[in-house]
Amino acid sequence: MEIVLVVLITFAVAGGFVSAYIANRPKLGVAATVFCGVFVQAVPFLVLGVVVSGLVAAFATPDRLARWLPRRAGLAILAAGVGGAALPGCECGSVPIGRRLFDAASGGAALTFMLSAPAINPVVLVATSVAFPGEPRMVVARLIGSLLTAVVMGAVWSRWGKAEWVTRRLPKMHDTEASRWTVFTEAARHDFLTGASYLVLGAAAAAALHVLLPPWVFAGLAGHMVIAIVVMALLAVVLALCSEADAFVASSLTALPLLPRLVFVVVGPAVDVKLFAMQAGMFGQRFAVRFAPATFVVATLIATVVGYLVLGGAR
Repeated sequence: MEIVLVVLITFAVAGGFVSAYIANRPKLGVAATVFCGVFVQAVPFLVLGVVVSGLVAAFATPDRLARWLPRRAGLAILAAGVGGAALPGCECGSVPIGRRLFDAASGGAALTFMLSAPAINPVVLVATSVAFPGEPRMVVARLIGSLLTAVVMGAVWSRWGKAEWVTRRLPKMHDTEASRWTVFTEAARHDFLTGASYLVLGAAAAAALHVLLPPWVFAGLAGHMVIAIVVMALLAVVLALCSEADAFVASSLTALPLLPRLVFVVVGPAVDVKLFAMQAGMFGQRFAVRFAPATFVVATLIATVVGYLVLGGAR
């Protein structure tokens, strides 16, 4: 946190010099405009998201969540998927909660909740509506695609998953004597610093794509839908954006149709490089190398089908 404050003060003091330097370089000016637009729009939703995530960590314990779930595996998976909308959290917080819920409830329900909570919660859906004004179908498509991805992966685990793939013991996140305020502040600070760092990378990537790639690249992707879908799905995995901010990066890529951008926002909260690392640390490498690729394929296919049905030929 201290490093973040030093960086902010440095940029504030050097603001005049940076502005003068950018003013004489049109491409750099475009990149700075895109970066600031994406970052400034996304930060309020990121802050709101981490506050809610901290409250969930402090008050909605995995044992309490497990007691709320039905006993039957199928109903538990559906309840966990829908319950993710009511108990929002960042991807970074959903993996530890899902890991603890895995031992307290059925594995399928725990994994469903882990995928749905950061993808379909109200903060993410409102952020998506702000990022795509005049496109309510984008919000609906993201909700349906992400919820189906979570439920399908929970059902897949219940049918074919094996307990021996989970080789990591349950980690201890907080001191058992810590107050709820301590748990809240630690969780919120961790999620904010992690989410903001990836938001900076995502905003920088969006700015670089606008400046470095010639327009014919986007025109070529727009004309080859399958390639555009695959590229955006892989980009979501690599950028590893926070779910409260990924819609703003997707909305900045205006040269692409809505369908590939929908794939981007559905795949990102489900599987990316940081989530793979966290799943390997929480569940074990044998789990991660099976669950992450399967999630990538399922999320991409479901987002594509939902996009065609809900968005149609919309750009």
